[in-house]
Amino acid sequence: MEIAIVLLVIAAIFIVRTIKVVPQQHAWVVERLGKYNATLTPGLNFLVPFVDKVAYKHVLKEITLDIPSQVCITRDNTQLQVDGVLYFQVTDAMRASYGSNNYVMAITQLAQTSLRSVIGKLELDKTFEERDIINAQVVAAIDEAALNWGVKVLRYEIKDLTPPKEILHAMQAQITAERGKRALIAASEGRRQEQINIATGEREAFIARSEGEKAAAINNAQGEAAAISAVADANAHAIQVVANAIRLPGGAEAVQLKVAERAMDAYGKVASDAATTLIVPSDMSQVATLIASAMKMVQTTKA
Repeated sequence: MEIAIVLLVIAAIFIVRTIKVVPQQHAWVVERLGKYNATLTPGLNFLVPFVDKVAYKHVLKEITLDIPSQVCITRDNTQLQVDGVLYFQVTDAMRASYGSNNYVMAITQLAQTSLRSVIGKLELDKTFEERDIINAQVVAAIDEAALNWGVKVLRYEIKDLTPPKEILHAMQAQITAERGKRALIAASEGRRQEQINIATGEREAFIARSEGEKAAAINNAQGEAAAISAVADANAHAIQVVANAIRLPGGAEAVQLKVAERAMDAYGKVASDAATTLIVPSDMSQVATLIASAMKMVQTTKA
């Protein structure tokens, strides 16, 4: 019975040392007699008991690493307190195991030194404007060295850039001055546009008034021309009617009668004027003489 228990224990130990189940997104490094032998992939794997052992276990997922805050000096000798975050991934489990005794510490130190080097080449204003360039240069510097560590640096992000308080106050004063300048420029542009709009409106109003006066003058002239034309047409029509009437039988006598009536009216008007001397023929039966005199009087009255 005791022998069976011992054999059972030995078999369990053999099974535990022989069968290894690697989780997804993991990689285990196996050493045989102290030397690298293989890298176990996710799933069921078998080892040689007491000869093979799992020396290192690595996670192949993307890893987030906080880079401690540090003081960096810019090109114009300004101190900045800078911290960031680094994203990397283990791509080669064997190199990650034997390339560095602690690749996480190595990446952290390299990230800090690379950041100091990059910021040292830039002036203070550029460090705030060119964060993307700084991040890209830090990633390029780390990734080149991290290849020997079996690590791929995916990206680096600056979390905060903090200049000294004196610099912050000066920057705030500069921002305030710039905003005031932009406000003054905007106000002057608004006044300028207002004056332009007023001048444009006055010009358009003057043009509209001129066009209205012009149209009114044209309408008046056309009205007067139409009235004169209508009077002339009426006179021509009347003359034509009189001429046609004269040609009819008895027309001449009617005209003479009308002229005589006009002559009598003319004599009456002249007689009522005390300043006018009237000469009347002795023989009133001479109608022709009376009509001739009346015609002359009519012409004189019209004149």
